[in-house]
Amino acid sequence: MTCHADARDVYSGPEQHKEVDELDSTRTSLRLDHRPEKHHGLMLTLAMLTTITGIVSSLGAPLIPAIADRYEVELTDAQWALTSTLLVAAATTPVVGRLGAGTLRRPTILAGLVMVSLGTVLSAVAPNFTVLVIGRALQGVGIALTPLALAVARDVLRGRRVSSTIALLSVCSVAGAGLGYPVTGIIAQAAGLSAAYWTGAVLCLATFVLAVPLIPASPTTARIPVDWAGAVILAIGSSAALLAISQGESWGWASIRTVGLGILGVAGVLIWCAWTLRRHYPLVDLRLAIQPGVAAPNLVAVGAGVGMYTLLPLSIVLVQSSDPTWGLDQSISVAGLLILPYSVTSIAGSRVALAIGARAGFGLVLPLGVAALTCSTLGLAFCHSSLVWVVAWMTVAGLGGGLTFSSLPVLIVPHVPAHETGSALAFNLVLRYLGFSAGSAVGVTLMSVYGGGEHGFVWTLITISVVLAVVGVCTSLLSLRR
Repeated sequence: MTCHADARDVYSGPEQHKEVDELDSTRTSLRLDHRPEKHHGLMLTLAMLTTITGIVSSLGAPLIPAIADRYEVELTDAQWALTSTLLVAAATTPVVGRLGAGTLRRPTILAGLVMVSLGTVLSAVAPNFTVLVIGRALQGVGIALTPLALAVARDVLRGRRVSSTIALLSVCSVAGAGLGYPVTGIIAQAAGLSAAYWTGAVLCLATFVLAVPLIPASPTTARIPVDWAGAVILAIGSSAALLAISQGESWGWASIRTVGLGILGVAGVLIWCAWTLRRHYPLVDLRLAIQPGVAAPNLVAVGAGVGMYTLLPLSIVLVQSSDPTWGLDQSISVAGLLILPYSVTSIAGSRVALAIGARAGFGLVLPLGVAALTCSTLGLAFCHSSLVWVVAWMTVAGLGGGLTFSSLPVLIVPHVPAHETGSALAFNLVLRYLGFSAGSAVGVTLMSVYGGGEHGFVWTLITISVVLAVVGVCTSLLSLRR
């Protein structure tokens, strides 16, 4: 089965054939309005919409030291400026994805942009730390908007432009975060913390202004019901798991809070799985999520997320460490700028993915992307004596990230019916951010377990390399099922 197979050939479920037929005729009529100026405006709007994910990310981790200093809180407490965003994203992404499957897609996108804009403004004017965290929590909705942008692109584009545009939009969030990290840090250092959030607010409001006239209505006239009970169960499970992962280091991995939340998270997700398999209109179609063509991208979303978010923090630890035996003793600004080569080559990687996909099929892209990420973690483990080596491995990691994250939605979209696009991509995004959170926590923890210093640094990267290699092999085997 090829990547361009019709959804009706790879998915079946209650009344789905009829629904896909109705959607096909509506989507055809939607595509007839293809004026160049409107098309370019819509593509710019969708690119900005997906970049919001990067903006939200870059307004978190790089600013934590500045947040702790301004509001006179401990660094561990300041981490809530990042944790609150991830928790809201995990809870809202499946719901937003499902709402975007029916007639509410356009109002959902606009409402999400309003919430993100409000969140950035609140963070900019926050008189205290609590208000800042509330603002950051509202910004978490922005992460959930990417699947809806990709669903719009699927509906309004034709032929090869669908794959190329979806790949580019998918990598925009990753590249946006990479470019945003040093930029927001520089703005905060030069003009203060509020200026960084005001910058984000202006970008979000600009996206909203573009979205109002340009984002089209959903092609379907059906209202797909939302499984609100399932949404609550999944929100509790995923939030508990994320909280245990993100706070485990500061609370202690063996503490009652961490263990209790971990158990609650696992139990919540298992209960949700059992619940959702019995629903006629589930929040996420789990049978669809594990079928050939979709299972491999979902596995890679977690594995590559862990690998990437282990590599990035450990690279910064290496560059900033003042240990004369292995650290490079560079400033925070230099450490932030090291994200730039990753961002640039991730965009290049998305274009390489399209070229490979056109010639050999996208089934080859994921194993190659995971292989490049594995090469970068293993390479940094053994060659890290200078900034040149770090830049080189970040470049390789960017290429791997571009190959991987740009191809995930391209692989998923042809294997799901049109009305399930937002939901399927939202689930993949949740898995990706669970991987990000696990990687950022596990990397530092493993380094301590291995004794810290260069020895801990090297063996942590070797461990992650093994994990990535296993993911690559499993991905190749799953691809053979297609």
